[in-house]
Amino acid sequence: MNLFACLSALLLLRSALAAPSWSATPILPGSIPLAVRTPYLSAWLPQGGGQALNDVWPQFWTGSALGWTGFVNVDGASYTFLGNPNAPHSQKAVQKSFEYTATRSIFVLSAGAVDVTVTFLSPVEPANLLVQSIPFAYMTVSVASTDGRSHDVSIYSDISAEWVSGDDNLAVTWGTYQLNQIVHEIQLNAQQPFTEVNDHIQHGSAYYAIENDGDVTFQTGADQDVRNQFALNGRLANTQDTNFRAINNNWPVFALSKHLGTVGSSAVPTTFAIGHIRDPLIEYVVAGGTVEQRSSYFWSQLNSPASVIDYLFQVYPASVKAADQFDAKIKADSLKISANYAAITTLSVRQAFGATEISIRKDSHGNYDTNSTLVFMKEISSDGNVNTVDVIFPAWPVFLYTSPVYGKYLLDALLQYVATGLYPNKWTVHDLGSSYPRALGHNDGNDEAMPVEESGNILIMALSYTQKSKDLSFIKTNFQYLDQWTQFLIQDSLIPELQISSDDFAGHLANQTNLAVKGIIGIRAMAEIANLVGDTARRANYTSIAASYVQKWQGFATAASRQHLTLAYGQDSTWGLAYNLFGDKLLGLNLFPQSVYQMQNDWYKAVINPFGVPLDTRNTFTKSDWTIFTAAIATEPAVRDSLVSAVVNFIGGGHTDAPFPDLYETGDGRAYGFRARPVVGGHLALLALM
Repeated sequence: MNLFACLSALLLLRSALAAPSWSATPILPGSIPLAVRTPYLSAWLPQGGGQALNDVWPQFWTGSALGWTGFVNVDGASYTFLGNPNAPHSQKAVQKSFEYTATRSIFVLSAGAVDVTVTFLSPVEPANLLVQSIPFAYMTVSVASTDGRSHDVSIYSDISAEWVSGDDNLAVTWGTYQLNQIVHEIQLNAQQPFTEVNDHIQHGSAYYAIENDGDVTFQTGADQDVRNQFALNGRLANTQDTNFRAINNNWPVFALSKHLGTVGSSAVPTTFAIGHIRDPLIEYVVAGGTVEQRSSYFWSQLNSPASVIDYLFQVYPASVKAADQFDAKIKADSLKISANYAAITTLSVRQAFGATEISIRKDSHGNYDTNSTLVFMKEISSDGNVNTVDVIFPAWPVFLYTSPVYGKYLLDALLQYVATGLYPNKWTVHDLGSSYPRALGHNDGNDEAMPVEESGNILIMALSYTQKSKDLSFIKTNFQYLDQWTQFLIQDSLIPELQISSDDFAGHLANQTNLAVKGIIGIRAMAEIANLVGDTARRANYTSIAASYVQKWQGFATAASRQHLTLAYGQDSTWGLAYNLFGDKLLGLNLFPQSVYQMQNDWYKAVINPFGVPLDTRNTFTKSDWTIFTAAIATEPAVRDSLVSAVVNFIGGGHTDAPFPDLYETGDGRAYGFRARPVVGGHLALLALM
């Protein structure tokens, strides 16, 4: 057994010893996605040592509690299946299993003589902008008898007002309306558009809904009162509490229940929809410095929250079918690499898309213009910036794999700002604003300076989008700026000045080997872009420059031992993950010689730790996105698989209870604060190469 296999076996044993009594498929992650659709609809179930669905409260991505409760009443006896309400008249159902796919998290619990299957579906349909733009998720509860007898069953669920603010001391109002659905609507009394508190938006409304068919009841009121009403009676009182108050003042909850009647061995489902709508969605600076207020894409076809919710229930069967197809595809494609790889990719998709929102503006007649579509991404957890280029770039593989045009809409938001002429620097902008959801640009040019990093990123993404989509419009429209940034890279990428890279937390460094790779690939990418638009002179010039830079770079960047690349030129004892070589493979350039890839491949064998290869010699931590980028360019399947296994060992080993952190120690698996970030889209790097 080789070193990689020994490490993997040891860590899997450690994980098994800490495993809960119920089964987890494919692995048990640190945090389980429940309703993950936008930066503000992002509910998770923390794990760590293995918490059942009814052991703890769901959490917002930051770790703050979100009240979300579920009960099933079986022949008069009440069982909790969701949340931790400590209800005196209810006992806990017993979790039997958990499974996740790319779009769903599925729990099976035993409640007396019935099994309760709870399926959380967060649709991922980036090619369907209407569905993808709706900030709602589904919870379907199915009940079936397990003892061969029929039972009288009712289902209950509520949410708290914690879904509308990051400050539980603030006052909220609410209401309930009945149309095709029964819908609870909750909002802050004092709305603050475009403002966050503890990363929660302070604007808009939360909604909780169920189809208004059969024996459906509702109630609003203090948490214990409402839950006891159901536990003791199996139904709600159809009453509304109108004593509007603070979120934490007798904790108002918003409950729905359905009497299923007699339930046998055939599963009987009930579906709830949960969401958060705000309008306007985002501020965005346009030509002349004017700030426009943009709305969610779905308003182009749906004209009210009630119509949104009605549409959600209408398309639910189609959403399930689409989820089935998407889940099957990503699993099958990932299994071509390994089961471990499938465990990573399927966990990453909802998190990546959950940082994005699709926007449109109104035209001069006040009509929503779908031709103005832009996608905005929040740099969740690490900074809160809008459309950070070096956050979009590591996430880029998930967009190339699922819907390249979705990625283009992210780039369009950046390039349209640059085209206003408001940004003064000769390199590309780092982000569109320092605080989501205000995309107000950096007209003073004082954004975080990553000139080589971001310019190279944009060029690589521009060409890869064009190659995948066969659409030349993006590079034609933005040719002027792409060429401008190439001119900068020619000046500064072979020997990069003192600056930071995407790994800004590691600090400034001059002559970064890996950063130079990014810039050189960017130059060569522009040669291909020029060729695609018929500019053969530029193609020849940039191709020649890039080739000459590679030769010089090899002399600068290779350690005297000839065993590895250095972290920075001339620092022979240093090294790092040369993950930027992924761009060469992604674009099919074959710019860097195979000997460089083989040298690095062999070096990683010698320096891998239990949870991966350190990012570089300045620290012992690593990043999961760059680890998978590196795995994608490994020259041996054994090295590729070892890097993939290291990521699985971290996220499945009980080392964190946060939504997939991407920064952690390679020695002990200790995670840092990078939780729930969209960069996990980079875990699909091997799929983007298919």
